[in-house]
Amino acid sequence: MRKFKYYTLFTIFILTISLVGSVQAQIPNPIENSIYYSVEEALQAKSARQLNLRDQHLFFVPSELQNLKELEFLNLMRNNISKWDGEIFKLKNLNHLNLKLNSLTYIPSKIEKLDKLQSLDLGSNNIAVIPSEIEKLSQLKNLHLSLNLLISIPSQLGNCENLEVLELDNNQLSYLPSEISQLKNLSLLHLGFNQFNELDGSWLALPHLKELNLEHNQLKELPVQISKLKSLESLILNNNELTTLPEELTEISTLQMLIVSNNNLSQLPNELEKLKNLKTLIALNNNFSQAEKTRIKKELPNCKVYL
Repeated sequence: MRKFKYYTLFTIFILTISLVGSVQAQIPNPIENSIYYSVEEALQAKSARQLNLRDQHLFFVPSELQNLKELEFLNLMRNNISKWDGEIFKLKNLNHLNLKLNSLTYIPSKIEKLDKLQSLDLGSNNIAVIPSEIEKLSQLKNLHLSLNLLISIPSQLGNCENLEVLELDNNQLSYLPSEISQLKNLSLLHLGFNQFNELDGSWLALPHLKELNLEHNQLKELPVQISKLKSLESLILNNNELTTLPEELTEISTLQMLIVSNNNLSQLPNELEKLKNLKTLIALNNNFSQAEKTRIKKELPNCKVYL
């Protein structure tokens, strides 16, 4: 129990660090522009660019919002908003929109009108479908849809070619369309806590992906195409049903962290010494023999190994 508790805390610490970049992308910049905390205050400023209305118990967007023509950053996090008020779509210069922790059940096709969006956070709602019009957000870099009710991802998402961060964890997904491989700038992909039984290797051709999180699914194996992730630094696979890992995994020379705890592994790939940049391996609660544990540690002399 003590060992598991240590592993849990250690993993949370590592994952928290990895999320810093995606969180920072949603923080307003008070140095470049003033931040206003009410529509009235922002209107008085005449050229307000940043408006923070989080935690204000709002059930709808103030109608006067549409008059803030220069608005670029809008934070409506943690309110009681259940529908998309038309005023939002009149903000033609908006590039950051945060509606996390509301009561939204859908994304309207009108989302295409916000074609300057670079960051869209809709995490922790009750959204079940992403409209095909999402492809019109050609400047989108960060898309956060964690903790929703998604069962599928539209193939059109692959046309958001500037996307760098895609968070889809804690949904009901069991597959991704092959068009995801068109996201050549994607660096972070979170798919944990879904319903993946297998992975289609066709979408793994992501040359700039650095972090792939697939924890808490039902994966029994990984496709050999995992080796296509030539820039991967962090691979998180804990709490699946893996019985083996492909030998091709050792071809990812950029890998720095590998987490495979709570699976059914009895051995790791041969030639682990090829993973020269691996700094952390967490593989607790598997079925390794003492001989296999000894081999793993011997082949990874410069890596912190937790077995």
